Amino acid sequence: MEAANKGASLGGGKSVGLNIDLPFEQYPNPFIDRDKSLNFDFFFVRKVMFVKYSQGFIMMPGGFGTMDEFFEVATLIQTGKFKESPMILVGKSYWEGLLSWIEKVMGEQERNINMEDLKLLKVFDTADEVVSFIKEFYKTKPLLPNF
Repeated sequence: MEAANKGASLGGGKSVGLNIDLPFEQYPNPFIDRDKSLNFDFFFVRKVMFVKYSQGFIMMPGGFGTMDEFFEVATLIQTGKFKESPMILVGKSYWEGLLSWIEKVMGEQERNINMEDLKLLKVFDTADEVVSFIKEFYKTKPLLPNF
């Protein structure tokens, strides 16, 4: 989240932070507008808030929390619980093992997913690729809240 907050801050935009209170690791980053820093006790409440107001999802390499958010957002988009939104994974080498497993095991072997749903995910390595994709995506789709 810090990279997005830093970009918004340096670009003169609003920088909102949705922080989770943990006994270790997590503190609000210095690029969040102080009046737009929200703290949550529970992951599910934080996810509801960030999903509701997001216009796209850019998933960077991370740990269990990132995977939780990745699968939650992918499920919401795939099941049509809210409008189609760009879901971008950054770092091909980081995501390729998981995506290969999803395709081969969940899709081909177990038939637990529709292989068409993999098209909801876009994987890029650079910020320029991400920005280009989002600009192109929203040329034909309106920016609307997810509720």
